[in-house]
Amino acid sequence: MVLHSATEILKAIASVQDPKIVITTHHKPDADAMGSSLGLKLFLESIGYDATVISPTDYASFLKWMKGDEQTIVYEHNPTHAKALTHEADFIFCLDFNHLSRINEYGDVVADSNAKKILIDHHQFPQGFEDYTFWDDTASSTCELVYRFIHANGLDHKIDKDAAACLYTGIVTDTGSFRFGSCSSETMRISASLMDKGIKHEEIFDRVYDSFTESRVRFIGYAISEKLEVLHEYNTALITITKEELKKYGVVTGDTEGLVNYGLSIEGIKFAVLIIDRTKIVKMSFRSKGDFAANVFAMQHFNGGGHFHAAGGSSFVSLEETADQFKTALKLYKGQLNG
Repeated sequence: MVLHSATEILKAIASVQDPKIVITTHHKPDADAMGSSLGLKLFLESIGYDATVISPTDYASFLKWMKGDEQTIVYEHNPTHAKALTHEADFIFCLDFNHLSRINEYGDVVADSNAKKILIDHHQFPQGFEDYTFWDDTASSTCELVYRFIHANGLDHKIDKDAAACLYTGIVTDTGSFRFGSCSSETMRISASLMDKGIKHEEIFDRVYDSFTESRVRFIGYAISEKLEVLHEYNTALITITKEELKKYGVVTGDTEGLVNYGLSIEGIKFAVLIIDRTKIVKMSFRSKGDFAANVFAMQHFNGGGHFHAAGGSSFVSLEETADQFKTALKLYKGQLNG
């Protein structure tokens, strides 16, 4: 894999007269995905370029306060318009994912476009579909990388308060409010420089963490009280959610965000999984501590991947069969999980 410099990428964009730019991110985007996409959009606009953010799917309502969100196009809701913009694009920024499968059906559209693809990402094992690569799997977040991209071009002064709020939001959430090991001294310095732009970090925390609906709170309580299974033999916690339970509690996109972390917060637990029946597919979220690689487990058993301590996967059998397969796979790792 060849890494490209930030200046090289921006020069390539500048070489095209009135370039058409699309920014996209992974399906069901989280705060880092939307924060980096909108933060980059606002920056590009500040230096004279037009850029459109296209999300493959919908996303949580608690992310829709960020500047530029009202102009975001959701592919699953407006595929015709999204396809047209993608095929007309000169450049497509691909943020917070490194496999085209992570953007569902929109991946085929991006692959078919003649646009130059620019990857900005911090996940391991990139697929290599892109033309330009700005990648670092030690970075705390894609928002941190977008900041580095801007800084390397000497354009920090073009980050206004709104763009700073977007980037700060992604850093805060992907570092677990600055508590994960990926949070470096550079991450803290970048966060401080974003705060210097005039953002109010307490308002961001309130919007992201203290804006739950009553139904979401009740759902989380139910999941922890009734669905949490602790497998002490493997220092593992498991939560399974059926499609009927999703319907009963009116669960919408974003309501399951962070639920897997409750299992990992139990003393002695090294590995946690959340398994949800999404009707057409069973989705899985993995979290781990210490030296247990959640992304390797996801790749080897559930068509997944991600970060060392935070990964995702999927299954096309029933929820019950998926849970059984998970428990069977755990037996292979008993020594690691008890070490």
